[in-house]
Amino acid sequence: MFIPEHYKNNDINEIHDFLKSNSFGILINTINGKPWGTHIPLELGKNSNDADVLVGHIAKANLQSKILIDGDEVLCIFNGPHSYISSSWYQQEEVPTWNYIAVHVYGTVKIQTSEELLTSLHELVNKYEQQSEHPISLNDMSDKTMRQVSGIIGFEIEINDIQAVNKLSQGRSHDHPKIISELEKQGPSEKAVADEMKKRMP
Repeated sequence: MFIPEHYKNNDINEIHDFLKSNSFGILINTINGKPWGTHIPLELGKNSNDADVLVGHIAKANLQSKILIDGDEVLCIFNGPHSYISSSWYQQEEVPTWNYIAVHVYGTVKIQTSEELLTSLHELVNKYEQQSEHPISLNDMSDKTMRQVSGIIGFEIEINDIQAVNKLSQGRSHDHPKIISELEKQGPSEKAVADEMKKRMP
């Protein structure tokens, strides 16, 4: 993606933390020359060679699964908080803009075995059930319920390239106090952008 140099994020640890916290992404490939995307959780992990991977699954009924094969390169997009930035918050006249955080991941597909898929499903459910008042486990599911697993395919995407952007009014540090103040008056996404801006203030 296009990233002006002063918006690039090259801190791999920060990027990995972002991927872990914003793991609901978009898996993109092409079908008959047409871009195709599916919104799914894509969990950052390591493969048997200790390489960084994204792990996910999609329904076999999804046309995308029919052409998802070993060795294919795909794109995964992850979005963080974003907000409109009014130029009325600036000290001098300028056009409005949009602040946001996003990561694009390119990688190579490897289809999981049924055993690998089941392991990754257990890890996925266990991760997100931690916050539940009454957490469930796949171990407690009936055979009838678990037969639904036969309707999906699992995969790993070995990461080849990561492009990350933090567009947070870097060129307007003198306006940051006002921008942050105005964002904090608004909704959750705007407040999250304000928090990200505050983290980077000297």
